Amino acid sequence: MPIRKPVPVPPFSIVRASHIEYGATDLARAKSYWVDALGYLLADETSDALYLRGLEERNHHSVVLRRSKDAAVASLGFKLASEEDLDKAARYFGERQLPNRFVERPFQGRTLAATDPLGMPLEFYFSMDQLPCMLQKYGEYRGAKIQRIDHINCFTPDVQLSHDFYNEIGFRTTEYTAAEESGALWAVWMHRKGGVHDIAFTNGFGPRLHHIGVWVSSITDIIHICDVLATTGFLKSMERGPGRHGISNAFFLYLRDPDGHRIELFTSDYLTVDPDHEPIHWNLLDPTRQTLWGAPAPKSWFEEGSPFDGVATREPVLKAKPIVAP
Repeated sequence: MPIRKPVPVPPFSIVRASHIEYGATDLARAKSYWVDALGYLLADETSDALYLRGLEERNHHSVVLRRSKDAAVASLGFKLASEEDLDKAARYFGERQLPNRFVERPFQGRTLAATDPLGMPLEFYFSMDQLPCMLQKYGEYRGAKIQRIDHINCFTPDVQLSHDFYNEIGFRTTEYTAAEESGALWAVWMHRKGGVHDIAFTNGFGPRLHHIGVWVSSITDIIHICDVLATTGFLKSMERGPGRHGISNAFFLYLRDPDGHRIELFTSDYLTVDPDHEPIHWNLLDPTRQTLWGAPAPKSWFEEGSPFDGVATREPVLKAKPIVAP
């Protein structure tokens, strides 16, 4: 069986997916998209970086856009349950001879930078500067009215290896796709916070970032941002949707920012906090898993992603192909 049972007491305690740092080749253009169109709140701005957050978020930021000549992803951030968990995490990565070191990050407390077995750059921290929650400051609601970061989805060349590692550090599988003949894993959705996923892995050339998913309160917020993008010069940034996934039940819209980084606007998944929650299995050839209704995913959705800064990529182990829009 490719899906492992949950680890009830992991080596260190991860609370949730927290933030991501992107390389942005043109900060002014990035700001016009992320802030002016999508409606992210600008937490801080320097000559070389933008720090952004959603309306609900108390943490200083969930997205960092840093000036760079390359549109690569610098790190994926996760919040831990305590300062002690930072030291536990450092021991865990050290015992497995995986790169790790404590680093300084603006607006964050002690931060551990590490890499997973495939080289994905991770950051773990406990404390971050706090800002007032804007949830009930309705005059600040703009664009998609983005509330918070929800999840991170990555291409991996070895879904089984990625699943096994993240299972070991406490992520629990909610849904998965497997090839019909071999049963080999093609994709997995894994969580810490009690939603469908904090991190997901899809078979493909990698490791690369596929997208971040950001939570919005309602389907109408997603419909509204379609109107906004269509009338502010960003119509072509809409890559896929709106529609509804079979997997996760989420209502979605996929966008590409000016550097090609993919963003999913996401709402209406379901609760997964029960410790005996059984993962849902999907056949790779079932078209409703990716699209319960709506147009099938385009080829770009399966093939294009953001590279991780300085991380080598390789061909996937599994050669099975999903259904792709003509």
